[in-house]
Amino acid sequence: MSLLHVFGFGLKVGHLLWILCCWIASMISMNWFINGEFKNPKAGLLGDSGSKMWFKCWDEISNFSFKIHHQYYQYIGSKKVCKSLWRKLLFPWVIGWTLASVWIFYYMSSHATEKSKETLASMCEERARMLQDQFNVSMNHIQAMSILISTFHHGKTPSAIDQGTFARYTEQTDFERPLTSGVAYAVRVLHSEREQFERQQGWTIKRMDTLETSPIQEEYAPVIFAQDIVSHVVSLDMLSGKEDRENVLRARRSGKGVLTAPFRLLKTNRLGVILTFAVYKRDLPSNATPNERIEATDGYLGGVFDIESLVEKLLQQLSSEQTTLVNVFDTSNQSCPVSMYGSNSSNDGLEHVSHLNFGDPFRKHEMRCRFKQKPPLPWVAITTSIGILVIALLVGHIFHATVNRIAKVEDDCHKMMELTKQAEAADIAKSQFLATVSHEIRTPMNGVLGMLDMLMDTDLDVTQLDYVRTAQASGKALVALINEVLDQAKIESGKLELEEVQFDLRAILDDVLSLFSGKSQDKGVELAVYISDRVPKMLIGDPGRFRQIITNLMGNSIKFTERGHILVTVHLVEEVIDSIEVETESSSKDTLSGFPVADRRQSWKGFRTFGQEEPVHPFSDSINLIVSVEDTGLGIPLDDQSRVFTPFMQVGPSIARTHGGTGIGLSISKCLVGLMKGEIGFVSIPKVGSTFTFTAVFSSGSSSSKVHKSQQINSQSNTVSSEFHGMRALVLDPRPVRAKVSRYHIQRLGIHVEIVSDWKQALSIINRGNNAIHMVLIEQEVWDRDLSCSGLFINKLEKIGHGTPPKVFLLCNSINSSRGNTTTGACDLTIISKPLRASMLAASLQRAMGIGNKGNPRNGELPSLSLRNLLLGRKILIVDDNNVNLKVAAGALKKYGADVVSATRGIEAIELLTPPHQFDACFMDIQMPEMDGFEATGRIRDVEQNINNRVQFGGLPVDAYNNVSNWHVPILAMTADVIQATHEQCQQSGMDGYVSKPFEAEQLYLEVSRFFQ
Repeated sequence: MSLLHVFGFGLKVGHLLWILCCWIASMISMNWFINGEFKNPKAGLLGDSGSKMWFKCWDEISNFSFKIHHQYYQYIGSKKVCKSLWRKLLFPWVIGWTLASVWIFYYMSSHATEKSKETLASMCEERARMLQDQFNVSMNHIQAMSILISTFHHGKTPSAIDQGTFARYTEQTDFERPLTSGVAYAVRVLHSEREQFERQQGWTIKRMDTLETSPIQEEYAPVIFAQDIVSHVVSLDMLSGKEDRENVLRARRSGKGVLTAPFRLLKTNRLGVILTFAVYKRDLPSNATPNERIEATDGYLGGVFDIESLVEKLLQQLSSEQTTLVNVFDTSNQSCPVSMYGSNSSNDGLEHVSHLNFGDPFRKHEMRCRFKQKPPLPWVAITTSIGILVIALLVGHIFHATVNRIAKVEDDCHKMMELTKQAEAADIAKSQFLATVSHEIRTPMNGVLGMLDMLMDTDLDVTQLDYVRTAQASGKALVALINEVLDQAKIESGKLELEEVQFDLRAILDDVLSLFSGKSQDKGVELAVYISDRVPKMLIGDPGRFRQIITNLMGNSIKFTERGHILVTVHLVEEVIDSIEVETESSSKDTLSGFPVADRRQSWKGFRTFGQEEPVHPFSDSINLIVSVEDTGLGIPLDDQSRVFTPFMQVGPSIARTHGGTGIGLSISKCLVGLMKGEIGFVSIPKVGSTFTFTAVFSSGSSSSKVHKSQQINSQSNTVSSEFHGMRALVLDPRPVRAKVSRYHIQRLGIHVEIVSDWKQALSIINRGNNAIHMVLIEQEVWDRDLSCSGLFINKLEKIGHGTPPKVFLLCNSINSSRGNTTTGACDLTIISKPLRASMLAASLQRAMGIGNKGNPRNGELPSLSLRNLLLGRKILIVDDNNVNLKVAAGALKKYGADVVSATRGIEAIELLTPPHQFDACFMDIQMPEMDGFEATGRIRDVEQNINNRVQFGGLPVDAYNNVSNWHVPILAMTADVIQATHEQCQQSGMDGYVSKPFEAEQLYLEVSRFFQ
């Protein structure tokens, strides 16, 4: 499999290189063709026919390379083909390596056998050579003795040698003949000389076989001299034995040493041979004839050789004699070789034959060697062949497993791709389902809320108005519940995204305070917000999601708090780390309402941000905020604290019945905090309260170079702050935290604030006269504690001798304690209801002090008035297929003075918005039958672009199109869909904005203000 892929990879690389080369060649050829080189046959390298042939060859080469590449991907690159091909190759692979292993076994086994043969041959040749060398030494010595006898016995008269002399000499020189068992000399005696010879010797000639007197014959060869060890052969006739006679006759004819056939020696009964040399009377020439040698013969010298002793002595001299078996044979008769040494037991093992040359050409001898033990099994060959076979099988198994694994991985990959496609399709279907559900649920709710809002503008009595308000509040609660469920679904599908918008953090929190101010006043719970001065005014992030987190946390606190306070604080993370004051300000001894609270430092105990050496975000324009929401409510039981952030989980089964809610607000908040690169935690003590803290990372709105859409909510505080610039205010409050919150809101209007804790300090500062105090803000707790002191303080203010007495304001927490404007003497006592926020505080101060616009609307009315100014007299087209939505949208826009035209289909919108027309804007629904809002907007933009181009290039007169050369009507998407992808699709289709149903004054103002001034 790997070889196939390597081959395939080589084809890929080669194909790419081939394409590159061909591309370069084609560029060069095309340049030649363009420059006319091919057109001019004389100037160019090729003529017209040559250029055609060149392009034809080029096409053929390109097609061939493409076919090769295609064939690779079709056959080699196909996993099915590779798998089936490998399975076909697997069986030949196994068979081939099995045969190879068998061959390797036989090869190594034969190699080991040859090596054993060589070893045996070397050992056998060595033994044969040594035996032959030693035999030659003995033979040469016997031959020398024959010359000695010829010289000193036959050549001297009388003889210098007798039996005693011969015996002593042979005994003393026996070491020079280590292989002989004895030496004897037989003299040649003719029949005519026998009688005289026997008288001289004193004994008669005897036969060798019977030891009787030798019969009459032509000549005799009796032994006259013998070594003592073989002295028993003296007087024996060597010619009386058949073998000896032939041996003697051959020796005198040839003049060389001759050997007898093996025979049993007389005394030892061991196999032996006799080496015989003829002794001549005189020196014979080397070319003497046999007859001349016979005539010149005087006697015969013989040496007896004990073959068995001879070979045993030889083997004892060798260290390896115990490893081999040696046999010596006389093979003169090939059909019946005579064993001279060794056993005749057969051995099927290895055997080596070495030929021996003892100097007698008539006699042939050989030495046969074999190992004593059978050769062992060729374990090296066996293990090697088996090992190679096992490795080959393992490799085959690995390749087989690899192929199967690759096939399985590819199958799994294809399945995963299919599942991914199915998941993507399911994700798309889920997104479409969310959009459809959002649209289908919010559309009727839009009609309900819109109609209720229009109903409230009619003449209703008190009871009817209460019913309408109740129905409207219920509808808004249902819309909020729908939004939470859809947010949870988007979080689970990973479709929740954050915006990058420039917004005012303080305005956002003022707006949230306005949302909960009624409930807090009804319960008598003090609600307050404090933002550190180090927090920038403008930030870049997602204000809607930040507002959602704060709303969820404050909503929970409002639900579970019946007394005390709810305080929201915002600081920079580095400010909390560095400032001891910030860390200790919310202790149980010093709180907003005096009730004990949970130590909020425990709520951020596990934050990673506080464990880093540099908690500040690494980017220079990043703002890392820490927000805490503390309350003095019921607290969370210890057993339930571990599942606070679990979706759809509430503290107890009675919570939903008592306080309502779905249990997903905190889980959504945690996910949103995570998207803001922050962390969230809490600390809660039952029957004391809870504190939730989270961090969030934003960008600084002042230092960012990016262009962001601006969020303009409750910005009216900027317009009134200049009216109070330079004024001084005195706050009378014994609680430092509460006084700090009051100073924060008053200072936002540009007023300098001093804080005192009792009446005496307040009068002292007012009477100094250095800097006039323009207003005194007294906490209701101080006022109600001792009404006599309060009245005395008012009387003393009336008696101030310098300037105008300051205005007195009473900061009240509950609606029940509000008493409107109260007059005590010359001083007016104005009540300001909490929670404090910049717009409400500015309006109250303006009315009481008679500065600025006394008719300044209350908080929340500015968008309505601004919208009326923007939409008054504007002609607006509304496109929606739902008649209820048309009525609601038309009624909402007519409420602000707009001239509304309605259409129910996208085709009608195209006809009405085809230039020239008189429409200032268009609100278009997205989901409509036949033609949706995206397609209708795209066609309108195409028509406008076509007309603009024709007018610009003079194709159409400008006066025919109301003297407008660049037509672009603002089109705002109008849908109940809240999916982020829908917003992006609106921008891609050419829409200018996005308005969610039901209409809200603030959102409508934000979008419309971008086009109408």
